[in-house]
Amino acid sequence: MFFSLRNRLMLIFTLLLTIPFIILSIIIPNWFTSIMEEQVQDSTVEMMDQYSLYINSVTTQAEEFGKQVLVNQTTQDWMKLEKDSAGSLKEQSLLTKNQLKKQLSSITINNSNGISISVVLNDGTGIWGNNPSLQNMRWFKDFSEHDQRWVKAHIDPFQPFQGIQNSYLLPLFDMHTFERYGVIKVNVPTSLLQNALNKITLGKNGRVYLLDKQGTNVLLGQVKTPKDVLQKSLAEITNGKREKGLIETAYKGEQHLVFFQKLRVGDWILISEVTKSELFSKIEQLQRNLLLISAIIFILTIIASFMLSSNIVSPLGKLTKAMRFVERGEFAGAKRFMPTIKSDNHEVGYVIKMFSHTIDRLKHLIETEYEANIRRKDAEYKALLLQINPHFLNNTLEIIGGLAAQGKNKDVMNVSVYLGRMMRYSLNTQSDVVNLGEEINYIRNFTNILKLRYEDTISIVIEEDAETKELPIIKFILQPLVENAVKYGFVGNKEVEIKIKTEKAGNQIIISVEDNGVGMSEEVIANLLNQEKNNETRNVLESKGSSIGLKNVIGRLQLYYGRNFSYGIESEKNMGTRITFRINLHRGDSHDESHNNG
Repeated sequence: MFFSLRNRLMLIFTLLLTIPFIILSIIIPNWFTSIMEEQVQDSTVEMMDQYSLYINSVTTQAEEFGKQVLVNQTTQDWMKLEKDSAGSLKEQSLLTKNQLKKQLSSITINNSNGISISVVLNDGTGIWGNNPSLQNMRWFKDFSEHDQRWVKAHIDPFQPFQGIQNSYLLPLFDMHTFERYGVIKVNVPTSLLQNALNKITLGKNGRVYLLDKQGTNVLLGQVKTPKDVLQKSLAEITNGKREKGLIETAYKGEQHLVFFQKLRVGDWILISEVTKSELFSKIEQLQRNLLLISAIIFILTIIASFMLSSNIVSPLGKLTKAMRFVERGEFAGAKRFMPTIKSDNHEVGYVIKMFSHTIDRLKHLIETEYEANIRRKDAEYKALLLQINPHFLNNTLEIIGGLAAQGKNKDVMNVSVYLGRMMRYSLNTQSDVVNLGEEINYIRNFTNILKLRYEDTISIVIEEDAETKELPIIKFILQPLVENAVKYGFVGNKEVEIKIKTEKAGNQIIISVEDNGVGMSEEVIANLLNQEKNNETRNVLESKGSSIGLKNVIGRLQLYYGRNFSYGIESEKNMGTRITFRINLHRGDSHDESHNNG
């Protein structure tokens, strides 16, 4: 049984020891997660701010260099001399070009960021070499058509220093006429921006990129963030008004955290992306370890509580089985079972010892009381039985006397025969139990006497079920009912009709006596129905001959059959009464096992 004492003790121990640890296993990681999420967000935003300041510093320097070159007189002179292709100016143009080279080299050498500068005319003529395919180069097209000033990482062979670089483009125009002649290209080493970007860490496997609005990496490497996550994030960033912040995007069951910051450099956006599972992998591992420890504690708790409870519960469980023997009245079985109960616990051992002693005492008291009760019931039963004979004999002798006074000798002889049969039946004391057929024959003799006395004023009908003839019944249960029917039938009536019926229905004997007398009041019926509560059996014994009839019969039947006997009374004022007895054929433990009152 689940709610046995052992299971309850095990459940209590398990709950007390395991649940707090399980709760801590859930609360602590969640608490760490919230703290870590807040710290990661703050630290990431701080690093992104630092990188943004660094980018602004580098790009501002590049822009300043570009403006210096644009307003430089040497640049303006070279641009004008290259425009004039006359032979007399070629030598001067070459001289100006060399002078401009020195100035650009000086700028490159003097800055710490490795920034280099080149000046290129629209026809591809440049300070560091001519580029005839300038018009077809992608960066130049974007600049010319879309005024895209900042170029993503690329290789330009017509630059003073080779390598991958990002560039800032500034239109080369005449300061007086504002006519465009070419482009000033300020190159920043991509490694300079990439190395600084790599210092931004986001968890263990976080990804950091410098992207444009189309999601293209403006530095080196591939974008490993899922395309759907990137597109959703960029759409929200470009359409929103926030300059920086955090976007959470779900993709294939994963929650992606996307930190962003818009830079003032063109349309560049600094993005840091990581999944929650990657970011909080250590915390999840901690939670798994805690849950594993909780499971181990749970198992150890069950084992410990089982061992602890067994020392108490196992003997008590066996004691319960012994109690069930006692509950069924099997004291011998309980005594045989008691030696199998062992306990090292002093308190439980004391309970077992006292229960064993209680069994002995209870067995002795029950046996003593049972024998006393049997003797008492036997005495009561014989006293009730003896009350029948004087009453019945007195009535019968009155009938014989009346017939003799009338000179009806034949009737006197018939009554004497009937009375003789009845007396033989009454004086047979070998057993109080007879066949129902014998009881009915006894009633026939009795009713024959009544018919001789009352002649045509009385009608008695007996319907006997053949199946009931051999069924056992106690003696003298019908005569008092017939006497009452006759006695009260003539009150207010000139003729009396009595019907006696026996039948077998299932496992029950049903016996009914019906008359057309004055009936019974509700108070009398209620008194009879409550006879058992009011201990009417003893009241009958104390009645000293008065009110013997129906109470006598009910008292004897209840005394003998106990719960296997029931009765009903149906009566209507001035219309008659029907009394029905129902007796179960198979008697249980609620009545006496035998009545052999010889």
